[in-house]
Amino acid sequence: MKIRLDRDNVRWGITAFIVVACCLLLYFGLLRYEAVSNVMTKFSDTMKPFVWGFVFAYLLCPIYNFFVRKVYAFLRSHGKPLKSDLILAKVSGTIVSLAILIIVVAGILWMIIPGVYDSIVNIIEIIPASKDMFLAWIDSKLQNFPIAEAKMSGYINSCTDNLIKFATETFIPHYTTIASGISSSIIGVVSMAKNIVIGIIISVYFLNSKDIFAAQLKKLIFAIFKENHAEKTLEIARFTNSAFGGFISGKIIDSGIIGLICFLGMTLFGWEYSLLISCIIGITNIIPFFGPFIGAIPSILLLIMVNPTHAIYFGIFVVILQQFDGNILGPKILGESTGIPSFWVLFSVLVGGGLFGVVGMIVGIPIFAVTFYYGSEIINARLANKGFSTSLVDYKIDSYRSTTRIVAERKGIAKLVHKIRQKYKDGKKRENDDSDNE
Repeated sequence: MKIRLDRDNVRWGITAFIVVACCLLLYFGLLRYEAVSNVMTKFSDTMKPFVWGFVFAYLLCPIYNFFVRKVYAFLRSHGKPLKSDLILAKVSGTIVSLAILIIVVAGILWMIIPGVYDSIVNIIEIIPASKDMFLAWIDSKLQNFPIAEAKMSGYINSCTDNLIKFATETFIPHYTTIASGISSSIIGVVSMAKNIVIGIIISVYFLNSKDIFAAQLKKLIFAIFKENHAEKTLEIARFTNSAFGGFISGKIIDSGIIGLICFLGMTLFGWEYSLLISCIIGITNIIPFFGPFIGAIPSILLLIMVNPTHAIYFGIFVVILQQFDGNILGPKILGESTGIPSFWVLFSVLVGGGLFGVVGMIVGIPIFAVTFYYGSEIINARLANKGFSTSLVDYKIDSYRSTTRIVAERKGIAKLVHKIRQKYKDGKKRENDDSDNE
């Protein structure tokens, strides 16, 4: 029997081979799950500097592009054009971008570290006096209630006994394990700092080689896919970049506004650590909706040690600030920057946070924006193929006007479908008539 090696047979053979190979890989992966997990962990640790580098490069890319364009245009307009003009422009853009990154990070640390140090010193100084004041207040209140005083003394003694028991039976016997955990945490912090430093160096290569990487990726896409599919893939990539870039810029603007409002409010009311707490609120506000609450916890603890009344007022102020950000400012900025309505912004934050924690809360919005956009594109394409209108207005029924509602209910869904289809056909007919007249 002669086998014909035409294109369809080869394609089906390759597809079958890939399917069988993937099934075998999945089977052995599940069979050797622990070994595969160790390999993936090792690979993840190895790639962390590149991830940091990509994140830094992506954040600095708008600044880098702006300065490269400006410097290159300046060099081209003054004197004879040289081949080194673009190199000088890239070097200038890289230096300025890294300088801005270092200045921003150093400025934030300069504002936070002294405030944290002063707060720790104040806490250490306040604790003894606060303890004596608290015990004296309890004694004065319980003098006329001997039964309550006896119960309170019993609670205090019980807490003391439990603390001693914990120290002697839990902490001391497991000191080696606890010390090992602390050492691992310190090593983890050092490792993260090392990855960040290496990531900054890698980000320089990403910034200066991004055009080459983009060209190589386009070349690969056109080599693998058909022309129309390749163009669609590049369109998806462009929109994804726009959605993520719009979200990042929008979130930076939103966090900056919230931090500024917090600083102005605390300065106006005369509360302590206004600059430090405003920086904490602004930074944690990167986490949508719940960021101000996360930043408010350590901020309230700081204020309690200085002035408990101010801490209570600040808690109320943060609630109001979060409501303003979550219901007005945040959806307005992020909804416009990502192209999705305010409700879906809230939905993506809650779902992303529930599935992937803090990271999911941050990246859930742009991921859902991309999914929402292309889901709408697929639905509109299928409607157009069936001859239906793609405009959402044509599917709305105004339930607040009784006449429209009664008419829609009398017509029924079949007549409503006919109306939508006919409106779509009329629109297509008008477009064809206009093109013929031209």
